[in-house]
Amino acid sequence: MKEIIESNRTSWPVMESFYTIQGEGHYSGRAAYFIRTGGCDVGCVWCDVKESWEAKNHPDTSLTTLLDGVNSTATDFVVITGGEPAMYSIDSLVSALQKEGKEVAIETSGCYPLDAKVDWYCFSPKKFKKPVEEAYEKAHELKVVIFNKNDFKWAEEHAEKVNKDCLLYLQPEWSKEAQILPLIIDYVKDNPRWKISLQTHKYMNIP
Repeated sequence: MKEIIESNRTSWPVMESFYTIQGEGHYSGRAAYFIRTGGCDVGCVWCDVKESWEAKNHPDTSLTTLLDGVNSTATDFVVITGGEPAMYSIDSLVSALQKEGKEVAIETSGCYPLDAKVDWYCFSPKKFKKPVEEAYEKAHELKVVIFNKNDFKWAEEHAEKVNKDCLLYLQPEWSKEAQILPLIIDYVKDNPRWKISLQTHKYMNIP
């Protein structure tokens, strides 16, 4: 259940925050500070951060502490991910980061309305919970995880609904990459409006 919106919120349940290299999607290879919120009710069976699902397992972290962590690095790019970060009001967090000169991206399933004006909206829809319509309008990047052959058709259904400027990415589910990646390669060659996203951080053995 979505929390009551509090535009002046000053803390959030945070599983972890860390400085690394973005491994996926459009900004793959770019230095990025990640803030991973706790709490998610989407329930992806292949989720690789299931420990993020229960918000109560992750202590609230203050805006000041988060800003201090970001500013202790050289980053100019912050990714808010989860869990499902749009479960919470993050407007005050995003605004504070932008005032510090940081570009802010969100990685979201699109299942909840977003109250913040992020610089980059990465929309990764899941079959387990229907996205809200605004996700299609806001998306700068559609990143669809491919788990089986039927997911290509499902990806196209979402691609037809996003705005005309949205970038399209297909990403193999990590545990089935050896099986799925050759299919994605062939699909992108036949449908070049799509690009391939890989979880390169796992190849590099970084968070």
